[in-house]
Amino acid sequence: MSFQEKSLQCSDCSTTFTFSVEDQEFYQSKGFTNEPKRCPECRQARKAERGGGSSYGAPRQMFPVTCAECGKSTEVPFQPRGDKPVYCSDCFRKIQPSR
Repeated sequence: MSFQEKSLQCSDCSTTFTFSVEDQEFYQSKGFTNEPKRCPECRQARKAERGGGSSYGAPRQMFPVTCAECGKSTEVPFQPRGDKPVYCSDCFRKIQPSR
C-alpha cells in the first residue's frame, strides 16, 4: 500500500495539519485504522492532561544514600536493602561494563 501526505483538520483547534507518509506508515505498523483527529500539539497537550498513559514526568521517590566507592552523598530511585553496595552514578558507570 502506498501512502500520500494528507491535510487533516484538528478536531480541537481546527488547525490544518499534515498527516505525513511516515506517520501513516507508523499508524499502519501499530495496527491503527483511524486517522488522527488532533494535530500533534493538541495530541501532546491531551496526553499531558491524562498523565501521558505512563509514569513519564511523574516525580519518582528518591532515597538518600552514600556511595560505597567514593563516599559522596547521592540519591537513588530505589530503596536500598543494605545487602549490596550502592554507588553514585559516576562510580556506577565506572564499575558497570558498558552494554
